[in-house]
Amino acid sequence: MKEVVEVAIEICDPRARIPAYVRPGDAGMDVSALETVTIKPGQTVIVKTGLKVAIPEGYEIQVRPRSGLSYKSPLRLANAPGTIDAGYRDEIGVIVQNTSLTESYEIKEGDRIAQLVLQRVPEIKWVQVDNVQAIGQNRGGGFGSSGR
Repeated sequence: MKEVVEVAIEICDPRARIPAYVRPGDAGMDVSALETVTIKPGQTVIVKTGLKVAIPEGYEIQVRPRSGLSYKSPLRLANAPGTIDAGYRDEIGVIVQNTSLTESYEIKEGDRIAQLVLQRVPEIKWVQVDNVQAIGQNRGGGFGSSGR
């Protein structure tokens, strides 16, 4: 059985849509644009959602791209995955970049623009050591060492 976590949500605008899972078992809930926005070539904008949330302590909501939108358009989420921290109470905005160098792209009011995924966030307690190489096994290599 899947764990269910209650998250308070505030509708800031009557046009806003509460995020929803499209299919049972989906990890992400689709979130929609509050208004129509035209994004010029190379431009990055924040698309409003008309939603505010109060995430429980110990969790975050990740804002991730929708694969269909990424595949079928030049739009990319500039900071994917974005993080909404438990203490953030302002309106959720999705940072969207048009990677086309020649064409503007229009997001229409109500378009599903991203997905939201609730994640548990454990807190880190740093333990300073003299040599991390002595712990576990080093896989070897550096950045890009596993190939393309």
